Parts: sequence; C-alpha cells; structure tokens
Amino acid sequence: MPNTVGLLRKMATAVAACAILVAGANSLRAETTGERVLREGKIVIGISNGAPWGYRGADGEPEGFHPDLIKAAFKGLGVDRVEIVVTEFGALIPGLTAQRFDAIAAGLAITPQRCELVAFSDPDLKIADAALVAKGNPKNVHSYAQIAANPQIRFGIGRGSVTAKNAAAAGVPESTMLLFPDIQSNVSALLTGRIDVAAFSAPTVARILSDPNVKGIERALPFQGLQENGKERFGYSAIAFRKEDGDLRDMYNSRLKLLKSDGTLAHIMAKNGFSHEEAAPDLTSEQVCAGQG
Repeated sequence: MPNTVGLLRKMATAVAACAILVAGANSLRAETTGERVLREGKIVIGISNGAPWGYRGADGEPEGFHPDLIKAAFKGLGVDRVEIVVTEFGALIPGLTAQRFDAIAAGLAITPQRCELVAFSDPDLKIADAALVAKGNPKNVHSYAQIAANPQIRFGIGRGSVTAKNAAAAGVPESTMLLFPDIQSNVSALLTGRIDVAAFSAPTVARILSDPNVKGIERALPFQGLQENGKERFGYSAIAFRKEDGDLRDMYNSRLKLLKSDGTLAHIMAKNGFSHEEAAPDLTSEQVCAGQG
C-alpha cells in the first residue's frame, strides 16, 4: 500500500508539473495580429493616398473603396477604428512586411509575384487596363502596341503598378515610360501636357473622370491592353496581409463573403464609382495566384 501511495503522489506531481509547463507555454505564445486587432478594436491600413482605392478624406479619415470594405468587414467584429498610414505605392509591400501597418488597402492587384510576398484576401474587383488622353485624343492612341511602336508618344504610368508591368509585357520599353509615384501626379502631367497618355486600371480611369474638377481629358476608346491568346487579360484586386497573418486574412474573407451576399459590396462599389461590370467572379485568392480565372 505505501508503495502505491508513493506512486500516486509521484504521478500527481508529474501531472501538476506538466500542467504548469503547458500553462507557461500558453502564456508565452505570441498574440496573433488578428487577436490584437480584435482586442484593441483597431486595424491600421497602408494606403497610397489615391482615389478611388484608398485616400485621406477631408476630415483626415480613410476613404475609398478598400478602406470602405475594411470598415464594413470589421465593424461587425467590434473593430470600429481604422487608422491609416500613407506611403508611396511602391513602398506598400515593404511597409507591410516591416509591420508599419496590418493590411494594405490600396487597390493592390493579385499577381504571382506578389502572391509570394503577401497573403491576399479573395478578390473583390475585376480590373483591366485603360488609358486617359487629352480631349480629342490628338495622338490617336488606342493600344499599348501603338505606344510601343511610336517613341514620340510620351507615356506616363504608376511606378510599381500592374499597368506598368502589363505595358512592359506588351512591348512598351521601360526606358520610355515616365514613372509617377501616385495617381494625382500622373493625371497632373497629362493635364499640363507633359505626357500624351496615362494608363491606369479601368476603374481608376472611371473614378478620375467622375471628378467634376477634372477637365480637358477623356478615356481612350477603344483601348487594347495586354493580350493573351487573343483575349485581353483581366486582373483582380484584393486586400493584402502579411503571410504570417492568415488568421486576420481568413477573418476578413469570411466577412467579405457576407458583404457580397447581402449587397453591401455592390453599394460600396457604386459609392466609389465602380459598375457591376467590375464585379469579381466567385474565386479565391489561391485560384487567382495559381493563374485560374
């Protein structure tokens, strides 16, 4: 009997020790970004300060398509504060990796290269390339092919943008591209005659032209962007998170599905100058990253 009692005591001591170790391990586990966002009721987003994607409003608060989506998605989870960090478009992914913010809400397009660097949400918009020219289209520009063939056409495009990559893939020499850090400076160059054509995504062009203060320019119609197998290539935009923040990304994705089904996403699209033609099909980011869709 004494041996049995001693054995039970040793077993109890061992169990207690294991419990202490487990409790200690749990207490040392790092809080995930998703857990912190829920606890603080705040998410910090990186934007490039360009309409319609994400910009600082007149009152200093974040506005635009993707900030509106972030607000709507997380409001139901008790995350009522959306703070912004403004940076150049090309600095968004480095800033995200450096933990300057929790997500990128700036119209970032899903590309295979970016899929290696960030965790994208499921796509929210379908995007294609479009061009802005002076009224009357004096250089008669209707394709990347024309721009590539005529070095006299002064071509402006966003530094680090997907449109810049598409233009290069379509044959436009990078040495002839005038690169701008944001939408405003690119449009300003067109308005002042420093360039003949500026390329953006089609939704961005629609948003620019909806501004009553923008006069003297128009959309080049038709405009042929990058072609693949005889068809124009489409892209998809999404919110981007750090690779290690899958919990935050998955949380957002679940909310995005609800926003699509209850009509909230359609309302946000209309508010920011998008039409139903830009509605993304039912695809996951994994499918888009794999080249599907």
